[in-house]
Amino acid sequence: MERIGIIGAMEEEVALLKEKMQVEQVMQRASMEFCQGSLKGKQVIVVRSGIGKVNAGICTQILADVFQVDAIINTGIAGSLQAEINIGDMVISTDALQHDMDAREFGYERGQIPRMETLSFSADAGLIQAARAACEKVNPEIGVFTGRVVTGDQFIASRQVKDEIKSWSQGLCTEMEGGAIAQAAYLNQIPFVILRAISDKADDSATMDYPTFEKQAILHSVRLVEELLDRI
Repeated sequence: MERIGIIGAMEEEVALLKEKMQVEQVMQRASMEFCQGSLKGKQVIVVRSGIGKVNAGICTQILADVFQVDAIINTGIAGSLQAEINIGDMVISTDALQHDMDAREFGYERGQIPRMETLSFSADAGLIQAARAACEKVNPEIGVFTGRVVTGDQFIASRQVKDEIKSWSQGLCTEMEGGAIAQAAYLNQIPFVILRAISDKADDSATMDYPTFEKQAILHSVRLVEELLDRI
């Protein structure tokens, strides 16, 4: 894994990484700014994809086609779906599923994309293991969980909606990009991992919790990404 793409949905999620890296080239594609250079001795391309599945999928395909990355790290924030996963904790993806995909009328499982053989998209086992060890080292004060990340073009701020997604998806957290990045990486046979710092509980308190804990969550994510690069 010599060339690694690092995707964050929002500028806040990648700004500190860009400050820390040695930028060698900046390229514009699809209204996205791809910063290529070095960080922790690795060749990286850091990019803000924009919010939502379409932006995330386009961004991942550009990393595959233009930059020919060997691995993708998606860093960002998410809402917790499980009571034991608290604000500030970290979720490392084992796989990703799109909770707003529903083709059950055609005989597919809920969340499965029609005419694809897999229900969810599995993260790379080596990256999962390295990310967990990295987080435990640099963020010892928080909980670290590995499991399914679920994605949809919705900010979940209703307990009723949260409970409904939780009831069938087996997800640990919900967000708006990871499943699309996972699907694009899967189709291009690129190893990936999704890292999600928990900023809210994806319920009726989400709009209050999110601004307060966003900065803390991003700092945990940046520390994790730096240590993960050392381990790849």
